[in-house]
Amino acid sequence: QVQLAESGGGSVHTGDSLRLSCRVSGLSFTNRHMGWFRQAPGKNREFVAAISWRGTTFYADSAKGRFTISKDNTETTFYLQMSSLKPDDTAVYTCGIEDSPYTDYVNRGNQYDFWGRGTQVTVSA
Repeated sequence: QVQLAESGGGSVHTGDSLRLSCRVSGLSFTNRHMGWFRQAPGKNREFVAAISWRGTTFYADSAKGRFTISKDNTETTFYLQMSSLKPDDTAVYTCGIEDSPYTDYVNRGNQYDFWGRGTQVTVSA
């Protein structure tokens, strides 16, 4: 059984940093993409970042320069390091895995096959 579990969310202030973790069990990273999405109240889910099993990274424009996605060598956990956080970053952040080696749709949530439950990130001014 595939399970994804996020951790690391919390309440911070503008300019602070947070590191989210997504622990994965029941699935390897090989030939797959791991991604982070977020959903703010009243808004649609949006892509934040993704990483391929080879380590290639993809970022939404809103994340470039501030967020870094990475994975560990044991292929059990991947991360989202967030810095210079802003109130607009407030959302529920959810990790997911796309069961495909192809990069065409890494930014599309409907292409992901497995999801965690999400972790709340709140950034106050």
